[in-house]
Amino acid sequence: MYYFDYNQPLFRPPSEGRSLIFQITLGCSQNDCTFCGMYKMKQFSLRPVAEIQAEMQMIPLARRAMVQRVFLGDGDALVYPQAGLGEILDLLAVNFPNLTRVAAYASPNSLTTKSVEELRLLRDKKLRILYFGLESGDDATLLLIKKGFNAQRMLQLCQKAKDAQLKLSVTAILGLAGRTRTREHALATADWVTQLSPEYFSLLTMFRRHNDAHFALIDQLSNGEVLQEALTVVRALSPQKTILRSNHVSNILHLEGSYPKDRERIIGQAEHCLVQGARDPDWYNLVPDYEETHY
Repeated sequence: MYYFDYNQPLFRPPSEGRSLIFQITLGCSQNDCTFCGMYKMKQFSLRPVAEIQAEMQMIPLARRAMVQRVFLGDGDALVYPQAGLGEILDLLAVNFPNLTRVAAYASPNSLTTKSVEELRLLRDKKLRILYFGLESGDDATLLLIKKGFNAQRMLQLCQKAKDAQLKLSVTAILGLAGRTRTREHALATADWVTQLSPEYFSLLTMFRRHNDAHFALIDQLSNGEVLQEALTVVRALSPQKTILRSNHVSNILHLEGSYPKDRERIIGQAEHCLVQGARDPDWYNLVPDYEETHY
């Protein structure tokens, strides 16, 4: 839904494709990660509540009743100061009477700014799901990508959100560590997700998007090695109740299902794809070249 001009580029999770988007922040407060090219062209800033309110009022009255979901951008809207964020959520409730859910990206940095009690208050105002980029559960890989937080600290921060009864959608990136730590990256990531058991866990595959400096740091995985890393992850995963997806455009292996119910089926599918891929050595040994260059 587009009713006003956005500060481009604009990103949102695939599952927010039907949500009305308000950019309450611009860029990302934690914008040093080497692998990420999403917001490198933006300087982080908070937009005034009055600007967000004015955008809400641009939506025709007849259309407001149709809005059921809202996504708050940019990179980590949760970092918005508590009082202002609460005011924005209140304004959304007033302007969109049939609103059922508000969502946002959340960085580790933004989660440090909110207590469990503050997160509960935001949930009561219909902030229901946070999209969290773990990237890797392996501390050496996190250090390589300049994530700024180790795996244990991110686990503690995400547990705060769970304690506040917020849903979490966690993402990790296949191929992020390159060949050097592919197994460590896969196993540590699976262990982290197992410990947290988020509602959703998604796998992406490392691709080029204004991040050539990161590719210079790693020995990039081939198609076959990406499949093997994915198989290592899904074999090691054992969360209590988590929906798995690997349907991003960057992925060469698309998986979907729930753990633990679909665990064996998911593993079997990954094993089958690895066997099939090995039958074509040229493809198996080819380094994937997916790239986004549209901005």
